Amino acid sequence: MNVLFCSINTLLLCYINTRKGLYDISGVEVGQHLYWQIGGFQVHAQVIITSWVVIAILLGSAIIAVRNPQTIPTDSQNFFEYVLEFIRDVSKTQIGEEYGPWVPFIGTLFLFIFVSNWSGALLPWKIIQLPHGELAAPTNDINTTVALALLTSVAYFYAGLNKKGLGYFGKYIQPTPILLPINILEDFTKPLSLSFRLFGNILADELVVVVLVSLVPSVVPIPVMLLGLFTSGIQALIFATLAAAYIGESMEGHH
Repeated sequence: MNVLFCSINTLLLCYINTRKGLYDISGVEVGQHLYWQIGGFQVHAQVIITSWVVIAILLGSAIIAVRNPQTIPTDSQNFFEYVLEFIRDVSKTQIGEEYGPWVPFIGTLFLFIFVSNWSGALLPWKIIQLPHGELAAPTNDINTTVALALLTSVAYFYAGLNKKGLGYFGKYIQPTPILLPINILEDFTKPLSLSFRLFGNILADELVVVVLVSLVPSVVPIPVMLLGLFTSGIQALIFATLAAAYIGESMEGHH
């Protein structure tokens, strides 16, 4: 009896210690963060600061682009017109003839992600000292990429409901009701794949550059940085293209 009692006590102690260990692990964070208290919410200040910088760059560029348009376009005007045409082509290719109202949304996604990604490689964030944590590209934070992915989800739900009404939900039982669970699951996997693909690529790129700079002379990481700029642009294009494709899919009702 005493042996059984001791065994039970030992098991209880092991269980309590295990739960305590799991609780301690759950409080561990990767990296340090500077927090601001806004209302009842605790937010990452680094992400807000760098996002404001990116937004300021985009707004400043937009003001320059429309401030004094010329009949004979200047080089800068030609550049901005090319960017607009590129975004319109991406939207039209993925959405179809009803792409017009979605050009601002797709363009905003593409430009914000593109400038955010490049800011991580080109702007000297590291020289700005913070009480906790450090500045980096906004897309280097999973909260930013998840927010962009959720905006995309809201956009394609709105597009489908706006065009088809409640009949939009009929797609979940097409081509057969047996696929209902899979079709519902697809709406959860879309934002997951969008957010983690962007976050993982940008985080990995910055980590590789940091490691190479610390291990080898400063000249060696330059090709890696150039490759990072290229892949950062590709990631912005992929995100915007998939967002437009999801919107077009919801309006057309095909997979």
